[in-house]
Amino acid sequence: MLSAEERTRFEEDGFFLRRGFAREETCAEMLGEAVALARAANGGGLTDGALVMPENNLSQESIAEPEGRVSKVFRLHRRPVFRRFIEDPEILALLAGLLGPRCDCFLSQFIFKNPGAWGQPWHQDSFYFPFDQGPQVGFWLAISEATLDNGCLRVLPGSHREPVHEHVPDRRPGANLGYVEIVDHDMSAAEPVLIEPGDLLVFHSHLMHSSSDNQSSGIRAAMVFHCAKSGTLVRTPADVPVNDWMPLPPASVD
Repeated sequence: MLSAEERTRFEEDGFFLRRGFAREETCAEMLGEAVALARAANGGGLTDGALVMPENNLSQESIAEPEGRVSKVFRLHRRPVFRRFIEDPEILALLAGLLGPRCDCFLSQFIFKNPGAWGQPWHQDSFYFPFDQGPQVGFWLAISEATLDNGCLRVLPGSHREPVHEHVPDRRPGANLGYVEIVDHDMSAAEPVLIEPGDLLVFHSHLMHSSSDNQSSGIRAAMVFHCAKSGTLVRTPADVPVNDWMPLPPASVD
């Protein structure tokens, strides 16, 4: 269940962290599935319902295998290992405490942050979610260690109370497709999120966050799910191709 301390952290800071949430075997199975899809797509494209996005900026030593050339793999939450995670009773209980008893998972992405990969600029996830109601809740599961060297997340506590700011296209030449950035806000109070495999970050969709470049020789992998209240409507004429709306079971009342 959502604890009183977690609720307070979510309301005041826009996020909270559960250490050791997932087992090592779960993280390894997710990584194996993402690697298999990256190889099937040869580093980019559609394969078996998943969308594999290439990474534009990498160290040469990281690109020998197809998974070394990948940025993200989308549309995973109907696949067994990922579905078991997002439908876990503990996740459903957290969602019930934050959004209510009936929720949908609409977006999932496995992040391959390979050596040399650039970080993602400051943004709010709600910028990408043109929905009729909010907030949405994100679950960021560490598959590998996240450190200052390999490009951990940075968050700005309390920024979830801000409206969705103007986002401009990532100003770096050669940035990944879809990267945008906030340029009208002071981020000096940001904090790094240093976590271990299996740790789970739960965060508000208005929370301003970014990541730094991977300057290490290893991968920094993560699995991310985004959820909304059931009945949420998309305000644009057509939903974006990375989204896949899947109703979740109601949380247990026991």
